[in-house]
Amino acid sequence: MTETAILSTRNLNLYYGERHALKEITIDIEPKRVTALIGPSGCGKSSLLRCFNRMNDLVENARTEGEILFKGEEITSPVADVVAIRKRIGMVFQKPNPFPKSIYENVAYGPRVHGIRDAEALDAIVEKSLRDAALWEEVKDRLHSSALGLSGGQQQRLCIARTLAVEPEVILMDEPCSALDPIATAKIEALIEDLKTHYTVVIVTHSMQQAARASDFTGFMYLGELVEFGETTQIFEAPKNRLTENYVTGRFG
Repeated sequence: MTETAILSTRNLNLYYGERHALKEITIDIEPKRVTALIGPSGCGKSSLLRCFNRMNDLVENARTEGEILFKGEEITSPVADVVAIRKRIGMVFQKPNPFPKSIYENVAYGPRVHGIRDAEALDAIVEKSLRDAALWEEVKDRLHSSALGLSGGQQQRLCIARTLAVEPEVILMDEPCSALDPIATAKIEALIEDLKTHYTVVIVTHSMQQAARASDFTGFMYLGELVEFGETTQIFEAPKNRLTENYVTGRFG
């Protein structure tokens, strides 16, 4: 693990039953940077993302070998507090999944679960989270309306606000723009750029253009292996591996 990395894996293997989904993955995620994971469908991008906050624990017959370190601490230990891990390493999914509640209650839900009951404190958290997710100005006059009435792009930013409300250190995003139109996608990408001022962001994307625009570091994955990892400009302009070059130039994938 590099001295600066906030999140790392060492020789990580992931199995779904007999299927070997991730093979000897070693990667260092730098703090307050955006790291993109790219590669063809089924290459292990989302599986790796879910390892970072132990979401694969919810998959039957999933097991890991090797190390996953968060700020130098092994998070796959049987005594690790999974709830605390998921609070510090939040996740935004591919499709917006707001709760069938008001906009306010969507954002207040996490803080309530973690014991915050004071109305003024909740109001402040909701406003700050919505501001940080670039949504406050659009919804401040209808906080108690259903979140299901928002557009797809607004719903995704609401889900980001919901993640921010519990004050994570790392935000994992699994293809957060795949269900959105180009205008909403541009807003999410601008938001990602703003978020790295305070948070570490790891994004899985099928869009190489998005990876090139939005990330500082990029990892190219293929058949469960991390083929190449480096600064985004290097990966796209001077890849060291022929497989990486073929993928980023559109020759396969």
